[in-house]
Amino acid sequence: MIAPFRRYDCDMTPTPAPRPRLRVGFLLARRFTLSAFANFVDVLRLAADEGDRSRPILCSWQVIAQDSAPVRSSCGVTVGPEEKLGDPSRFDYIVVIGGLIDEGGLPPEEIAFLRRAATARVPLIGVCTGAFILHRAGLMQGYRCCVSWFHHDDFLEQFDGLVPVSDRVFVEDRDRLTCSGGASSAHLAAHLVDRHVGRAAARKSLHIMIIDEAMAADDPQPGLPLDLKTRDPLVRRALLHMQQNLDAAPGVGEIAARLGVSRRKLERHMREALGLSPAAAFLKVRLAHARFLLARPGHSVTRIAAEAGFCDVSHLIRVFRQHEGTTPEAWRQANAAQRAPV
Repeated sequence: MIAPFRRYDCDMTPTPAPRPRLRVGFLLARRFTLSAFANFVDVLRLAADEGDRSRPILCSWQVIAQDSAPVRSSCGVTVGPEEKLGDPSRFDYIVVIGGLIDEGGLPPEEIAFLRRAATARVPLIGVCTGAFILHRAGLMQGYRCCVSWFHHDDFLEQFDGLVPVSDRVFVEDRDRLTCSGGASSAHLAAHLVDRHVGRAAARKSLHIMIIDEAMAADDPQPGLPLDLKTRDPLVRRALLHMQQNLDAAPGVGEIAARLGVSRRKLERHMREALGLSPAAAFLKVRLAHARFLLARPGHSVTRIAAEAGFCDVSHLIRVFRQHEGTTPEAWRQANAAQRAPV
């Protein structure tokens, strides 16, 4: 890491560099998600210095671990820790970056470090499946928790009686912060920069990263509508395939073929799991994506129709009116009025 900038008095005596306004320590789980980590760090890096010089002046960040062994991410790239665990109170926040559910985790020494941090009242952040790790460590009792819609059912399977927030970008509940991972980690990092460094620095980071504007905690996650929850693995794979191919609008037979099952089997599983035909479920997914885009500025209804898999604007308006009781543009205006500050 580049050494902190130091000032010199007239007699050339160096004076200590000012303490960063935001100090963050990262714990990386085995097979962690590289993009979630990189997005978080880059927001800090870009906010820490003037221009794009990356000096850790206003923000500092360290990867910490029980030893110096590199940690392998889910994509195979390794990251080497910079510091041993030490005193958790030297950080303003400690961030756990999760990854693959079946393979990710932290060694016992790092779990003990997190518990010491909680005792010292250092806020803990779970990114991606980092929330799972915090829960397993017994550090989320009584707290609201955010996970990706993609991992909603996985969370329910592992933690009985705990219902996560899967329709928001991130959740801040006192000294626990959790987010769904991916791009949302940039928005959570920008939220912290806004608080400790300033709004201009947060906006600068996001703009350099080609992110139009910061998303607030209560902004919705893009993804599947939550009324399509199921534990049926075949149906979950089918829904994910639909969500990832909105603009191509694959037919039921094509989806079944991609999943290696017959059309009849897919239809039977969808009816039993959701009470819907595949076509009806796909329409729900497309409408959910249309609502998500309508809630964001800068998307014309024409563009939304194309991105959500509708034939044209007329098709979107007709279907939207049938299901929402209003037109897309009227829905957008009502949503904007509801979200406007009082």
